[in-house]
Amino acid sequence: MELTVILHLLYIEQAAESLHGIRMELTDATLPLLKSVVATTDVVEACKDVNIAVMLGGSPREAITLRKDMLSTYVSIYKAQALALEEHAAADCKVLVVVNPANTNALILKQFAPSIPKKKNVTCLTRLDHNRALGQIAKRLKIHVIDIKNVIIWGNHSTTPYPDVNHATFTTRNEERLVREHVADDHWLQPFAGSSTT
Repeated sequence: MELTVILHLLYIEQAAESLHGIRMELTDATLPLLKSVVATTDVVEACKDVNIAVMLGGSPREAITLRKDMLSTYVSIYKAQALALEEHAAADCKVLVVVNPANTNALILKQFAPSIPKKKNVTCLTRLDHNRALGQIAKRLKIHVIDIKNVIIWGNHSTTPYPDVNHATFTTRNEERLVREHVADDHWLQPFAGSSTT
C-alpha cells in the first residue's frame, strides 16, 4: 500500500515569499505520493496532526559568535516548535532533529514536548560523524561501509563525539561479526572518538 504525504513546511515570516516559491516548485513537480503542501509561518498550523517532524530550523553560524548566544537562539526556536508539537501533533509523532548541535536541540525538544515518547520517537541526526566513523571502521577492517551496522555516535558534532562500537556488527561471507572483537585493539578504539571529526 502506498501512503500519500501531506507535507507541512514552516518558515520564518521574513522568508514567507521564498516559502511560497518552494510550495509552487513542489506542486509543479507533480510528485505522485505528494497529496498536498501546507506552507506556513504559523508554528501551530505547521504542527497540526503531523506524524513525522523533521526539524531543520536553525540560525546561520556567522550570525552567532558566542556559544551561549547560540544555545539561547536554539532554545527559543526548539521550545516554540516543541510546544506546538506537544499540543497539535499526532499522538505517535516521530521527530528527527537535524540541525547542530543536534543532540542538544533534541534534548530541548524533549523537555518541552514531554508527551512524545522520548526513547522511541525523538532522535537526532549526527550523520557526518556517523559516516566518518563507518568509513574508519570499514578502512580498518578492509570491508565496505554497507556491511557495517549498529554504530552509535554520542555527543554533538564537535571535536569530541564518541563513536560507540559496543553493539556494532559487520557482515562478511554471509556471517555477522562483532566490530569490537575484530578490531581487537582498545588503543585504536580509544582515540577513535577524537579522530572521527578531523
